[in-house]
Amino acid sequence: MTDLRNQRRMAADLLKCGQNRVWMDPDRLEETAKAVTRGDVMILINGGAITSKQTHGISNARKKYAQAQRKKGRRTGQGSRKGPKHARLPRKEQWIRTIRPIRAYLKELRDQNILDAHKYRDYYQKAKGGTFRNKQHIKTHLQSDGIQLKEETKA
Repeated sequence: MTDLRNQRRMAADLLKCGQNRVWMDPDRLEETAKAVTRGDVMILINGGAITSKQTHGISNARKKYAQAQRKKGRRTGQGSRKGPKHARLPRKEQWIRTIRPIRAYLKELRDQNILDAHKYRDYYQKAKGGTFRNKQHIKTHLQSDGIQLKEETKA
């Protein structure tokens, strides 16, 4: 076995890589051993007897898997959350999601003449004050006040 440390060192310098990345063709080792100058090593590099191995990268597989899971709504537990409760869903956004269906429902009842203007205004103000949690809650209040509601059938 011939000592190719000098050739490996020169090849690493010429290929601009580390010595561990230098690859020498096992079939042309005698030819490589005869290379004494940098010029000789350069000829071997151009001839393909000496090349540099590809760098080892860091795999993105785990990252891609985690991103795919997050897209599906996984990995959102308490340990993954930063900031307070209302940083993720602001209070205003939550209020908007609550009040819009309630107000739309009240307008619908007013347009169908189920609620008169005074009752509508009364319930509207109660809704604004946060009395009702959701649409179903306002329906129970209306029924307890003796207002007859038409049953909605889902097709």
